[in-house]
Amino acid sequence: MTLFNDFMSLIYPRRCETCQEVLLTHEKYICSNCLIGLPRAFNSLKKGEEIKILLSGRVPFERADFLFLFEKSGKIQQLIHAIKYENQRALAVYLGELFASEASILETYQNIDVLIPIPLHPAKLKKRGFNQSEYFAKGISQVLKKPIIENNLYRIKNTSTQTKKHKYERWENVEGIFGLSHHTELEGKHVLLLDDVITTGATIEAACEVLSAIKNIKISVACIAFANKI
Repeated sequence: MTLFNDFMSLIYPRRCETCQEVLLTHEKYICSNCLIGLPRAFNSLKKGEEIKILLSGRVPFERADFLFLFEKSGKIQQLIHAIKYENQRALAVYLGELFASEASILETYQNIDVLIPIPLHPAKLKKRGFNQSEYFAKGISQVLKKPIIENNLYRIKNTSTQTKKHKYERWENVEGIFGLSHHTELEGKHVLLLDDVITTGATIEAACEVLSAIKNIKISVACIAFANKI
Protein backbone atom coordinates (compact mmCIF):
# COMPACT_ATOMS: atom_id res chain seq x y z
CA MET A 1 0.00 0.00 0.00
CA THR A 2 2.91 2.36 0.75
CA LEU A 3 4.40 1.85 -2.71
CA PHE A 4 0.99 2.50 -4.27
CA ASN A 5 0.54 5.66 -2.22
CA ASP A 6 4.01 6.85 -3.20
CA PHE A 7 3.21 6.21 -6.85
CA MET A 8 -0.09 8.10 -6.61
CA SER A 9 1.67 10.99 -4.89
CA LEU A 10 3.88 11.38 -7.95
CA ILE A 11 0.81 11.73 -10.18
CA TYR A 12 -1.44 13.60 -7.72
CA PRO A 13 0.87 15.18 -5.13
CA ARG A 14 -0.69 16.04 -1.80
CA ARG A 15 -0.52 19.76 -1.17
CA CYS A 16 -0.65 21.93 1.93
CA GLU A 17 -4.12 23.37 2.47
CA THR A 18 -2.69 26.79 3.32
CA CYS A 19 0.29 27.39 1.00
CA GLN A 20 -0.24 24.70 -1.68
CA GLU A 21 3.34 23.42 -1.41
CA VAL A 22 3.76 19.67 -1.93
CA LEU A 23 3.56 17.82 1.39
CA LEU A 24 6.35 15.55 2.57
CA THR A 25 5.56 11.91 3.35
CA HIS A 26 5.17 12.48 7.09
CA GLU A 27 3.03 15.64 6.71
CA LYS A 28 -0.78 15.65 6.77
CA TYR A 29 -2.91 18.43 5.23
CA ILE A 30 -0.67 21.25 6.51
CA CYS A 31 3.07 21.49 5.89
CA SER A 32 5.42 21.84 8.84
CA ASN A 33 6.35 25.41 7.95
CA CYS A 34 2.73 26.55 7.93
CA LEU A 35 1.84 24.55 11.04
CA ILE A 36 4.61 26.22 13.01
CA GLY A 37 3.50 29.68 11.88
CA LEU A 38 -0.24 29.33 12.46
CA PRO A 39 -1.66 31.42 15.36
CA ARG A 40 -2.08 28.62 17.91
CA ALA A 41 -3.96 29.16 21.16
CA PHE A 42 -2.04 26.62 23.21
CA ASN A 43 1.21 28.45 22.45
CA SER A 44 0.02 31.57 24.25
CA LEU A 45 -1.74 31.87 27.59
CA LYS A 46 -3.00 35.32 26.58
CA LYS A 47 -4.67 33.96 23.44
CA GLY A 48 -6.08 31.04 25.36
CA GLU A 49 -7.69 33.40 27.85
CA GLU A 50 -9.58 35.45 25.25
CA ILE A 51 -12.45 33.02 24.75
CA LYS A 52 -12.79 32.57 28.51
CA ILE A 53 -13.13 36.32 28.94
CA LEU A 54 -15.76 36.42 26.18
CA LEU A 55 -17.93 33.72 27.76
CA SER A 56 -17.30 34.53 31.42
CA GLY A 57 -20.49 35.41 33.29
CA ARG A 58 -22.66 34.38 30.32
CA VAL A 59 -22.02 30.65 30.05
CA PRO A 60 -21.53 28.25 32.98
CA PHE A 61 -18.40 26.46 31.78
CA GLU A 62 -15.50 24.55 33.30
CA ARG A 63 -13.05 25.44 30.56
CA ALA A 64 -13.10 27.08 27.12
CA ASP A 65 -10.37 26.65 24.50
CA PHE A 66 -9.67 27.02 20.82
CA LEU A 67 -7.00 25.61 18.53
CA PHE A 68 -6.36 28.65 16.31
CA LEU A 69 -6.92 32.38 16.42
CA PHE A 70 -8.96 33.27 13.34
CA GLU A 71 -7.53 35.99 11.11
CA LYS A 72 -9.70 37.30 8.27
CA SER A 73 -8.22 36.49 4.85
CA GLY A 74 -5.52 34.47 6.62
CA LYS A 75 -4.52 30.83 6.60
CA ILE A 76 -7.06 29.79 9.23
CA GLN A 77 -9.87 31.19 7.10
CA GLN A 78 -8.52 29.05 4.24
CA LEU A 79 -8.72 25.95 6.44
CA ILE A 80 -12.26 26.67 7.59
CA HIS A 81 -13.35 27.39 4.00
CA ALA A 82 -11.77 24.13 2.78
CA ILE A 83 -13.69 22.18 5.41
CA LYS A 84 -17.08 23.81 4.96
CA TYR A 85 -17.20 24.47 1.24
CA GLU A 86 -14.70 22.05 -0.31
CA ASN A 87 -15.91 18.95 1.56
CA GLN A 88 -12.61 18.49 3.39
CA ARG A 89 -14.02 16.31 6.16
CA ALA A 90 -10.73 14.55 6.84
CA LEU A 91 -9.11 17.95 7.45
CA ALA A 92 -11.65 18.63 10.21
CA VAL A 93 -10.82 15.24 11.75
CA TYR A 94 -7.11 16.04 11.59
CA LEU A 95 -7.64 19.39 13.34
CA GLY A 96 -9.61 17.57 16.03
CA GLU A 97 -6.68 15.20 16.52
CA LEU A 98 -4.31 18.15 16.65
CA PHE A 99 -6.43 19.92 19.27
CA ALA A 100 -6.83 16.80 21.40
CA SER A 101 -3.13 15.92 21.30
CA GLU A 102 -2.37 19.28 22.91
CA ALA A 103 -5.40 19.35 25.22
CA SER A 104 -4.97 15.78 26.49
CA ILE A 105 -2.31 16.84 29.01
CA LEU A 106 -4.86 19.06 30.78
CA GLU A 107 -6.85 17.53 33.63
CA THR A 108 -10.12 19.03 32.37
CA TYR A 109 -9.96 17.06 29.13
CA GLN A 110 -8.99 13.87 30.90
CA ASN A 111 -12.23 14.17 32.87
CA ILE A 112 -14.54 14.76 29.88
CA ASP A 113 -17.36 12.20 29.64
CA VAL A 114 -18.93 12.93 26.25
CA LEU A 115 -18.44 15.13 23.19
CA ILE A 116 -21.34 17.08 21.67
CA PRO A 117 -20.86 18.87 18.34
CA ILE A 118 -23.06 21.91 17.73
CA PRO A 119 -25.78 20.51 15.42
CA LEU A 120 -26.87 21.86 12.06
CA HIS A 121 -30.52 22.19 11.15
CA PRO A 122 -31.64 19.16 9.06
CA ALA A 123 -32.22 21.40 6.03
CA LYS A 124 -28.70 22.85 6.22
CA LEU A 125 -27.23 19.41 6.90
CA LYS A 126 -28.94 18.03 3.81
CA LYS A 127 -27.64 20.90 1.69
CA ARG A 128 -24.03 20.70 2.93
CA GLY A 129 -23.96 16.94 3.34
CA PHE A 130 -22.10 16.89 6.67
CA ASN A 131 -21.61 18.75 9.93
CA GLN A 132 -18.08 20.15 10.18
CA SER A 133 -18.26 20.27 13.99
CA GLU A 134 -19.09 16.56 14.04
CA TYR A 135 -15.91 15.74 12.12
CA PHE A 136 -13.87 17.96 14.42
CA ALA A 137 -15.41 15.95 17.28
CA LYS A 138 -14.42 12.68 15.58
CA GLY A 139 -10.77 13.70 15.61
CA ILE A 140 -10.94 14.60 19.30
CA SER A 141 -12.76 11.35 20.07
CA GLN A 142 -10.03 9.28 18.43
CA VAL A 143 -7.36 10.81 20.66
CA LEU A 144 -9.23 11.24 23.94
CA LYS A 145 -11.23 8.01 23.54
CA LYS A 146 -14.47 9.77 24.50
CA PRO A 147 -17.87 9.01 22.93
CA ILE A 148 -19.74 11.45 20.70
CA ILE A 149 -23.45 12.12 21.27
CA GLU A 150 -24.96 13.52 18.08
CA ASN A 151 -28.73 13.28 18.41
CA ASN A 152 -29.52 14.65 21.86
CA LEU A 153 -28.91 18.36 21.29
CA TYR A 154 -30.80 19.35 18.15
CA ARG A 155 -31.50 22.48 16.13
CA ILE A 156 -35.08 23.76 16.12
CA LYS A 157 -34.69 26.75 13.80
CA ASN A 158 -32.92 26.95 10.47
CA THR A 159 -31.18 30.27 11.12
CA SER A 160 -29.55 32.39 8.45
CA THR A 161 -25.78 32.70 8.34
CA GLN A 162 -24.14 34.73 11.11
CA THR A 163 -21.24 35.95 8.98
CA LYS A 164 -22.56 39.38 7.94
CA LYS A 165 -24.64 40.11 11.04
CA HIS A 166 -23.77 42.62 13.75
CA LYS A 167 -23.42 41.38 17.32
CA TYR A 168 -26.98 42.15 18.44
CA GLU A 169 -28.40 40.58 15.28
CA ARG A 170 -26.40 37.42 16.01
CA TRP A 171 -27.96 37.14 19.46
CA GLU A 172 -31.45 37.55 18.02
CA ASN A 173 -30.67 35.05 15.28
CA VAL A 174 -29.90 32.20 17.72
CA GLU A 175 -32.56 32.80 20.37
CA GLY A 176 -34.34 29.53 21.19
CA ILE A 177 -32.71 27.58 18.36
CA PHE A 178 -31.78 24.45 20.33
CA GLY A 179 -33.69 21.67 22.02
CA LEU A 180 -32.86 18.44 23.89
CA SER A 181 -34.20 14.94 23.27
CA HIS A 182 -33.13 13.25 26.53
CA HIS A 183 -32.13 15.15 29.66
CA THR A 184 -31.29 12.04 31.70
CA GLU A 185 -28.64 10.86 29.23
CA LEU A 186 -26.43 13.78 30.20
CA GLU A 187 -27.18 14.03 33.93
CA GLY A 188 -23.97 14.24 35.96
CA LYS A 189 -21.82 14.28 32.81
CA HIS A 190 -18.95 16.56 31.89
CA VAL A 191 -19.78 17.60 28.33
CA LEU A 192 -17.36 19.05 25.80
CA LEU A 193 -19.39 21.26 23.46
CA LEU A 194 -17.71 21.68 20.07
CA ASP A 195 -18.05 24.19 17.24
CA ASP A 196 -15.93 25.11 14.23
CA VAL A 197 -15.69 28.89 14.78
CA ILE A 198 -16.72 31.02 17.77
CA THR A 199 -17.14 34.73 17.13
CA THR A 200 -19.52 36.47 19.56
CA GLY A 201 -20.29 33.27 21.46
CA ALA A 202 -24.01 33.62 20.66
CA THR A 203 -24.47 30.08 19.31
CA ILE A 204 -22.47 28.50 22.13
CA GLU A 205 -24.43 30.45 24.74
CA ALA A 206 -27.74 29.36 23.21
CA ALA A 207 -26.63 25.72 23.40
CA CYS A 208 -25.33 26.11 26.96
CA GLU A 209 -28.62 27.62 28.12
CA VAL A 210 -30.39 24.42 27.08
CA LEU A 211 -27.72 22.08 28.45
CA SER A 212 -27.36 23.91 31.78
CA ALA A 213 -30.90 22.89 32.72
CA ILE A 214 -29.68 19.30 33.05
CA LYS A 215 -29.06 18.08 36.59
CA ASN A 216 -25.38 18.18 37.71
CA ILE A 217 -24.05 18.76 34.23
CA LYS A 218 -20.61 20.30 33.63
CA ILE A 219 -19.86 22.04 30.34
CA SER A 220 -16.56 22.79 28.64
CA VAL A 221 -16.29 24.48 25.27
CA ALA A 222 -13.81 24.07 22.40
CA CYS A 223 -13.59 25.12 18.77
CA ILE A 224 -11.24 25.08 15.81
CA ALA A 225 -10.93 28.86 15.65
CA PHE A 226 -11.81 31.89 17.74
CA ALA A 227 -12.73 34.95 15.66
CA ASN A 228 -13.18 37.70 18.21
CA LYS A 229 -12.34 40.56 15.82
CA ILE A 230 -14.97 39.86 13.13
